[in-house]
Amino acid sequence: MATEIKVPVFSESVSEGTLLTWHKKPGDVVRRGEVVAEIETDKVVLEVTALTDGVLQSAAKSEGDTVLSEEVLGVIGEGSAASAQPAPAASTPTAPQPVVAATAVAEKPAATDDLSPAVRKIVTEKGIDPAQVSGTGKDGRLTKGDVLSFQPGQAAQPAAQPQSAPQETRAPAAPQPSAPLPAGARPEQRVPMTRIRARIAERLKDVQNTAAILTTFNEINMKPAMDLRKKYQDAFVAKHGVKLGFMSLFVRAATEALKQFPVINASTDGKDIIYHGYYDIGIAVASDRGLVVPILRDTDQKGLATIEKDIAAYAQKAKSGKLSLEDLSGGTFSITNGGTFGSMMSTPILNQPQSAILGMHNIIERPIVEGGQIVARPMMYVALSYDHRIIDGREAVLFLVTMKNILEDPARLLLEI
Repeated sequence: MATEIKVPVFSESVSEGTLLTWHKKPGDVVRRGEVVAEIETDKVVLEVTALTDGVLQSAAKSEGDTVLSEEVLGVIGEGSAASAQPAPAASTPTAPQPVVAATAVAEKPAATDDLSPAVRKIVTEKGIDPAQVSGTGKDGRLTKGDVLSFQPGQAAQPAAQPQSAPQETRAPAAPQPSAPLPAGARPEQRVPMTRIRARIAERLKDVQNTAAILTTFNEINMKPAMDLRKKYQDAFVAKHGVKLGFMSLFVRAATEALKQFPVINASTDGKDIIYHGYYDIGIAVASDRGLVVPILRDTDQKGLATIEKDIAAYAQKAKSGKLSLEDLSGGTFSITNGGTFGSMMSTPILNQPQSAILGMHNIIERPIVEGGQIVARPMMYVALSYDHRIIDGREAVLFLVTMKNILEDPARLLLEI
């Protein structure tokens, strides 16, 4: 009995997607729950899994095709590994290589178990033995650039075999030349934007065209927060199993400041202002596919440990391409931390329909005056970009001052002052 492979149901805000990758080809064995394809929308990459065991009989769509919700991608028919394998060629004295190559690959299936889909595809097509390639990725993993630049001496011919489920989803890397470029060469490359990158560009331009964006700045003495972390870090880790970072302190400080200035937590809908009685804060995370903003929900009801765990979980999901539409939907306020990359100061762009976004920056020791004395303190510039159509400068400035007061005296969080 044939079973159709269908595109997952998209959310209301997503109308179509792009078939990014086929992990199986017609004739390959598939198992129930195994990832057979990936679809990129303007928000996330969705995995399409097999609903039954069998053999992929046909593929109705090719990589790069636009697909709609619940559209048929292919058909899985009845079959098994034995029936799907091509009959072995008659052995002859002059052509033993195919049989030897198939045996060699079959004896080392683990060699491709930890490869990303893009790398696995190149390795299979080019007949490269992954064990012969030096990996430059995290923990020594092979990257697409590693296998594209590898020049094998004698590579085994690829053999048809079932592929394992992908371990990571990564953005395509720029192709690299197979041979050294001649002196004076001026190469160029035209690469289409991914659907996610195109959507990011569209949203950022839209907000610049519609909102009256203004940015106000302040600086925070991070010594009290750093002393707090140093004093309680070991006990915090022992009890909660996660490190105390600055981001959870900023999230809690922002939440308290939002309570005092509700318009910063508001959003716009045409000529209406929507005041939210809850606090869902988006944390900007850089991923291989672009900037994503997963949402920490109900931050007023969460402690520092819960916030740190949620942030760590989102970071891992973003790295592996596992963020869902639910993770990215909504949000009443956002925080972006350019300081992790060394940024000294920036003016972040609003994440519509939100009306404000906080920018954190690098911590640098600078001379300041305390009690009439010049001392060195770890200082951070912070920036609040806001929609001046509904937020006045007074509220924006006082919001940052409130955050500054809390972070320079963290006891205020406990006392709620």
